[in-house]
Amino acid sequence: MQRVGIISQARMTSTRLPGKVLRPVAGRPLLSYHVARLQATGLPLYLAITDRPTDDPLAEYAASIGLACTRGPEDDVLARYQQCAAAHSLDVLVRVTSDCPLLDGQLIAQAVQQYVAAGNPRLYLSNVLERTFPRGFDFEVFSRELLEEAYQHATSASDREHVTPYIHQNRSGRVEFAHIRRFPDRHAYRLTVDTAEDLELMRRLLEEYQADQLPTEALIDLLDTHPELVAINAHIEQKKL
Repeated sequence: MQRVGIISQARMTSTRLPGKVLRPVAGRPLLSYHVARLQATGLPLYLAITDRPTDDPLAEYAASIGLACTRGPEDDVLARYQQCAAAHSLDVLVRVTSDCPLLDGQLIAQAVQQYVAAGNPRLYLSNVLERTFPRGFDFEVFSRELLEEAYQHATSASDREHVTPYIHQNRSGRVEFAHIRRFPDRHAYRLTVDTAEDLELMRRLLEEYQADQLPTEALIDLLDTHPELVAINAHIEQKKL
């Protein structure tokens, strides 16, 4: 039986919106929505944070809710993932980021089921290489084997910071790919939190529409029918790798 776990990376020193994941919305820190929706998968969830004192509040919050937390280098996020996977003896990893409060656990559970059924440790499955879901629903599923290979061979600072380029750019030449897509394409919608505008949209969604109770398709339908919500952060450009 393969041991599958979700690892969510987090830090308090975001350049555009510092401390974003612990900012309160509707009486709860944003991170609590992320955690609750991922725990709905039934899979173990781990938080991978930096070893800097600035992330002590994250460690304290994780401890307060019984969430397993590992700490490692700030810029070498790949090392953080490798350390977390090794500490918890994971065979298969789901990589997510903690600035996505509405990431849908059901979507991830279905993807993991597809991945495990394939029985291929050289497989990388995601919805990020061919984007059709709103930003903020991103996930990647890959094996410990591929993670260890990247950890051993990825050398550039960008590869280390962004975790998976060595894998999804197929530097080894032996990676196979599968993609999770939806139609119609809604990749232009933005449900991640990296700016004040993103936070305002998330506040509206959570306080006025109880968005944390909605699955992926209901959230997309909500945005389809409320273009004024989409407009709040439609002008925000995602930071480039």
